[in-house]
Amino acid sequence: MHWDLSHLGIYPMEKRGVFGILTHPLIHSGFSHLLANTLPLFFLSWCLFYFYRGIAGKIFILIWIGAGLLTFIIGKPGWHIGASGLIYGLAFFLFFSGILRKYVPLIAISLLVTFLYGGIIWHMFPYFSPANMSWEGHLSGGIMGTLCALAFVNHGPQRPEPFADEDDEEEEENPKEEFSNQDLCNASINNVIFAVNNLTEIANRIIPKNLRII
Repeated sequence: MHWDLSHLGIYPMEKRGVFGILTHPLIHSGFSHLLANTLPLFFLSWCLFYFYRGIAGKIFILIWIGAGLLTFIIGKPGWHIGASGLIYGLAFFLFFSGILRKYVPLIAISLLVTFLYGGIIWHMFPYFSPANMSWEGHLSGGIMGTLCALAFVNHGPQRPEPFADEDDEEEEENPKEEFSNQDLCNASINNVIFAVNNLTEIANRIIPKNLRII
């Protein structure tokens, strides 16, 4: 039995397509379409939730909803279904986020995503996309992934400061050094005072009491 669930997709700029903003990634045209999206979606989602576990949930939801909303606004008339927009969003987020953070493990993920899925960028443009392919959904996902990478660049995993440990050690050692320098200074002052007192006593003994020095 063949069930047509395309009406649960996005139909741009019409009321009947609003609900599809939430449901369109779950609807596919057939088993081959579903299979083509399952593996990249699983892999990219794993990368997101493993390396960005603190912010992964927010990123995933923002790309899901944001890509659907943009597709609803810019899409051509017709039903837009499939998880490709979400896949594009995850790929673009992982790529740009790793580059922006300049953290070696995340840069490695950026390069891996480029190696595996770099070719998908051409399907974001109508000239390189088949007539029945939603290039608007792909473009919307790429835009949302890029925006999320920029918006969350200061959240989640960050590159460790190379000299952070040394700074902490110096801060711990500085009080001891300051204390030692203060003791040395006090000892020097005491020695000077002691020497002046000795010289004064010697001068009093040598110089006659009735002698005036101008």
